[in-house]
Amino acid sequence: MATVYTVHPDNPQTRTVEEIIAALRDGAVMLYPTDTVYAIGCDLNSKSAVERVRQIKQLSNDKPLTFLCPSLSNVATYAIVSDPAYRIMRHLIPGSYTFLLPATKLVPKLVQNPKRKTTGIRVPNHKICAALLNALGNPIISTSAHLPQNGNGRSAPAEANLSRVELFDRLDKIVDAIVDDGSEPEDEVSTIIDLTTDEPEIIRQGKGWEAAVAWV
Repeated sequence: MATVYTVHPDNPQTRTVEEIIAALRDGAVMLYPTDTVYAIGCDLNSKSAVERVRQIKQLSNDKPLTFLCPSLSNVATYAIVSDPAYRIMRHLIPGSYTFLLPATKLVPKLVQNPKRKTTGIRVPNHKICAALLNALGNPIISTSAHLPQNGNGRSAPAEANLSRVELFDRLDKIVDAIVDDGSEPEDEVSTIIDLTTDEPEIIRQGKGWEAAVAWV
């Protein structure tokens, strides 16, 4: 059974955050809230944990994993950010956006797109995510908690309609830690913006996509 950590949504308790970080550094996989959907994640630098996340989501190795960074300056450590990309990102960070960018050598191959050498990065507008990122000092994997049910890596439509209690119950034996801030799951995923070419493109309309149109 997963360990449940109750965290205040606006003022995350330092001691609880430290307990979660200790688990992540030990290779734990967690379920946690973000500014979009609940996510399954782990320390970017824990290979065994990243492999478990892929197994849980039934993702093949050619499917890149998104991860969270605490700030735009931190993003530049893990991705090549061109001047046009920077101008777009600074207007939308922090927020509900995933940016596809060329990966640097610090991004594990297990996380990035093996052919394009790209990665997906988010800087969420969420206090618990920010607290975890700052305490860990590494990016955190972030893939939606919608689990595949039909054998082809796609989640069933009903999966997005689970309540918080139902979601926790379903993942209780699958993850090691559950971060509970009392919020109910949202059904809006992040907006994905491809910044890997000279022509930026919104390739998935999710939460906040209308605001992104002005800058893309």
